[in-house]
Amino acid sequence: MPVPLYRDFLDQAQLDRDYDVEASVPDFSAYRRRFDAASLEALASLQPRRRIPYGPTRAEYFDLYLAKAPNAPVLVFFHGGYWRMLSSEDFAFAAAGAAANGITVANVNYALCPGVSIGEIVRQARAAVAWIHRNGATLGLDTRHLHVGGHSAGAHLAAMCLLAEWHEDYELPADMLQGGILVGGLYDLSPLPYTFIQPQLQLDWGMVRRNSPLLLARPMPQAKLLVAYGGRETGEFQRQSRDFATAWTQAGNSPPSLLVQSEEDHFSSALALSDPASSLSNAIRALIHAAPRRDG
Repeated sequence: MPVPLYRDFLDQAQLDRDYDVEASVPDFSAYRRRFDAASLEALASLQPRRRIPYGPTRAEYFDLYLAKAPNAPVLVFFHGGYWRMLSSEDFAFAAAGAAANGITVANVNYALCPGVSIGEIVRQARAAVAWIHRNGATLGLDTRHLHVGGHSAGAHLAAMCLLAEWHEDYELPADMLQGGILVGGLYDLSPLPYTFIQPQLQLDWGMVRRNSPLLLARPMPQAKLLVAYGGRETGEFQRQSRDFATAWTQAGNSPPSLLVQSEEDHFSSALALSDPASSLSNAIRALIHAAPRRDG
């Protein structure tokens, strides 16, 4: 009997069919055009404060989209792109729905593989959250009401931030994050070394273990979680979301809100972030506005 590479997948071609999201839709270039048009519209209409640095390198900055209401909750958002492409500006559209629903969005940029490792990207993501918590008041932000979120690789980064040891590693409040918004994410990196993406990611097994949220789930009683994915995503992307939701619950947390966007694929699911009336935006609004502000 042939030995599977990962789970029931016998070879790279089988894995690639589930993890090559660009090939999973009929015309990825059409989605890129829609991303670009929606992001240009968001940048023009919302006029964010651009490129606020949070770290020492040119890639470490975020764009700030302020909600109109004072003391609005804050969502620190991480863009997708398989850790190897795109920028915060390419995902400007993702701030539109939340900002219209009274949520301030810090849309984080970060360095990309293969120029840096996934471990370094995780460090940058956590550095962005730490910087915003420490310095947000100077930007008019209420950091007592702080969430993280992202799409695809960005959902992985948001999960890694949610699971960070904030008190031990950063001398910040252990409960400083009230929740997470995870859309179409990857939470188990184990299959990726066997796929087309490995030449860019250069993962080893230590990196996989240290950076797989599925393996790191732990009790976080203050945090509420939304896990969303498209019903037309590939089987592995759907399974990864379900498995992380299960791991989160088994770690002793309240079960997450699980949103299946039945008619959406990997990319149309992301575009739903731009529509304040979409089921995804409504779920984000409900979770974030229901969260109490942290004391102190």
